[in-house]
Amino acid sequence: MLETLSITLDGCSIPWALTGSTSFVLQGVPLTPNDIDVQTTEEGAYVIEEEFAKQVIDPVSFSESEPIRSHFGLLELNDVRIEVIGAVQKRRSDGTWEAPVDITAHRTFVEFKEHRIPVLSLDYEAKAYDRLGRTERAALLSEYTDK
Repeated sequence: MLETLSITLDGCSIPWALTGSTSFVLQGVPLTPNDIDVQTTEEGAYVIEEEFAKQVIDPVSFSESEPIRSHFGLLELNDVRIEVIGAVQKRRSDGTWEAPVDITAHRTFVEFKEHRIPVLSLDYEAKAYDRLGRTERAALLSEYTDK
């Protein structure tokens, strides 16, 4: 699954990285992932949708909630759910939105079955979870950061 995703996305000219539980497990955090989350740019979300057109469950579209907004879509590949998240923005305390996350500034790479998989760093993720009020997850991730 990760191999197919990596090979396909590495062939595209878009920045991307895994986020969420699968990313955390690849970085040594003891969790059980139930899906794969791929973070990218706005354009990247639509490119991924096109690359995996036959696996689209929910087409990519702009989605907004109180704390966060992005271009979001859902794929299913070999019975595994893949969430595509493009141009993530978090709401500031004053109600305005941050600029979309610069994935390349926060990613690192892990080795997985002869593939280099881009993942968002645990340090970045811990801070992001803390900002979203998910302090328990932020604390867990902080235990595994390189600091």
